[in-house]
Amino acid sequence: MKKIHHIFGIGFMALSLTTAFGCEITSSKNQPLVAQAFTADGKEKPSNNTVKIALLLDTSNSMDGLINQAKAQLWDIVNKFTHAKCGNDARPKLEIALYQYGNDNLSPREGYIQQVLNFSSDLDEISEKLFSLSTNGGEEYCGEVISTSLKQLDWGKNQDQLKMIFIAGNEPFTQGKLNYKDAVIDAKEKDIIVNTIFCGNYQEGVNTDWKNGAILTGGEYMAIDHNQAVVYVTTPYDDVIIQLNAKLNGTYISFGSLGASKKALQAEQDTNAAAMEEVVVVKRAVSKSSRMYKNAEWDLVDASEKEDFDLAKINKDALPNELKGKSLPEIQTYIEDKKSERSKIQKEIQDLNEKREAYVARHQQENSKGALENAMLEAIQKQAARKNYTWE
Repeated sequence: MKKIHHIFGIGFMALSLTTAFGCEITSSKNQPLVAQAFTADGKEKPSNNTVKIALLLDTSNSMDGLINQAKAQLWDIVNKFTHAKCGNDARPKLEIALYQYGNDNLSPREGYIQQVLNFSSDLDEISEKLFSLSTNGGEEYCGEVISTSLKQLDWGKNQDQLKMIFIAGNEPFTQGKLNYKDAVIDAKEKDIIVNTIFCGNYQEGVNTDWKNGAILTGGEYMAIDHNQAVVYVTTPYDDVIIQLNAKLNGTYISFGSLGASKKALQAEQDTNAAAMEEVVVVKRAVSKSSRMYKNAEWDLVDASEKEDFDLAKINKDALPNELKGKSLPEIQTYIEDKKSERSKIQKEIQDLNEKREAYVARHQQENSKGALENAMLEAIQKQAARKNYTWE
């Protein structure tokens, strides 16, 4: 399963690259985080810089390896996507939704399908939901879960946005009353690309229509050994990054009704990562040091960066204990100090990660990525060039 490490990491990278029809080339330095595009009459178009990914995971008995790899590889996906750029250097936003299917614990009335998470950019929440998954035998209806995700999720009508589904499983794609062809054709009509990941022999996936399910929308078909262990390279920088991650958590100032629970969730997801492998903690720390990890709804440092932020309007009772009884200038100074500290720590992590990645590249076995991953990278780069996305 650990080979899905490569699939999800690359698959999601693909999806951030593959369909950016409206990616604007013109430079817009005053708006570094928003891709500005215009219609024929010169009016500004809505932002096309949101990538929407729906993960549809088979959670039947045989899929433990798949689920574990998805948990570990979330951070590879995020870290790859952090460096994606639109044509004018704008940085896209990433939203991920999660479904499970094929599990006896799910309702037969719903086709053994459950929406675990609606589209979200909250990385701690996405991690939490992945770790909540458990496997059990069941009926695996690929067409049904694709169709359900199309109906339940708000994919939007902006054709410039990049919208993709990744479905993974190991039973025939044809199972269930709903014809998978109807589901994937519906996806194509909504400008949503379906990518299929068969957990088993490549030819078996072809024979059971997994490949055809992808081809009908212009997506990628991939076959993986979902139980194959991935050999991670330990580096001299890992321990320092993990120590910095602990310091990074100390820069978060929780507030409001969500504050305490969200800060606890942050720590819980660090623990979940550590329970897998040390390298997963490192990769999560790198994600937390990037632009993708924002928590303005519960953290005063991130909230203070919003245009409409007004410290005076925050209920004093919603502040953490260390700020209660302090004046507004004192609170503002405290926030600025934490912001400065965080920025320094994040830069240290990013700098160390550059060295870490160079070390991994030097010590990784030449063929450790496998022919499948190399083929996917070539396809992704080709599609990215056509859609005006690049990677730093």
